[in-house]
Amino acid sequence: MPRRHDDSWDITESVGITALGVAAARASETESADPLIRDPFAQLFLDAAGDGPWSFYFGPRSGEDTELDAESEQRRRVMIDYMACRTAFFDEFFLNATESGIRQIVIVASGLDSRAWRLPWPDGVVVYEIDQPRVLEFKSATMHAGGAEPACTRVEVAVDLRRDWPTTLRDKGFDTSAPSAWSTEGLLPYLPADAQDLLFERIDALSCPDARLAIESLPIDFPDSPWVARRREQMERQRAAAAKAGRTGMPNVPDLWYFEKRTDVAAWLQSRGWQVSVEPSVDLLDRYRRLPPDDLAQGLPPNKFVTARRGE
Repeated sequence: MPRRHDDSWDITESVGITALGVAAARASETESADPLIRDPFAQLFLDAAGDGPWSFYFGPRSGEDTELDAESEQRRRVMIDYMACRTAFFDEFFLNATESGIRQIVIVASGLDSRAWRLPWPDGVVVYEIDQPRVLEFKSATMHAGGAEPACTRVEVAVDLRRDWPTTLRDKGFDTSAPSAWSTEGLLPYLPADAQDLLFERIDALSCPDARLAIESLPIDFPDSPWVARRREQMERQRAAAAKAGRTGMPNVPDLWYFEKRTDVAAWLQSRGWQVSVEPSVDLLDRYRRLPPDDLAQGLPPNKFVTARRGE
């Protein structure tokens, strides 16, 4: 289904399905022999959502899931490794921020992120989760039904990012005079280019000196990236295998993205006085010892992981 400027979704629709896919990847990694990250809550979301294509693509394997050919299965594993490393990157970013004394955490487009429950937060940390109301309702209801309690003060900011979310965030108690740490993970391709610019302008305006920001950013050539064509082809193969196994309803994820020329986020932040470092995805996976063989490395998203700290 094509995106619209005012679209919304339940967790089992459109962009919501991608959040379930990432949760399935975390569940798969958690159950692996040597997990890089552990998310004991990921399976709760999958169970609550019911049977669906998200588990076929990235979830823990069961005996009946044998429809993918060997190459597709290998590329599936590459993407699970990527998402595990991405999760570890943002986990470490937030914990390092709190070690420095920061007590305001803002997870932008939080989806089914479970960090408010699973990370060892220091006393006094407040985690603000921004996302669409129906997504946050599903997450809260699922965690409550599972008896899970947040390990911090968790505050829902139920508002679409295309609306005036800064006002809602401040109304929920966010203090612009106190340092904060922000994340944008798995978000940017789902935003038009002008909405991406507005997002970072707002984060910059809400951040005081010593604020921190972590971003999964897109390459400058994203609209014409060869990886996108490969990703489309891979998704079509997986969709065909899923249909053969009776699993339908998974969107071709690139159809949910906006292919527009974008601002170089790292350069823009530097121009605003942020101290910036950039780590390509291949370097990130190499650092976590999850870099795939050369013949599979082209399946890695060509994204970059940006960390920034605001100066005086």
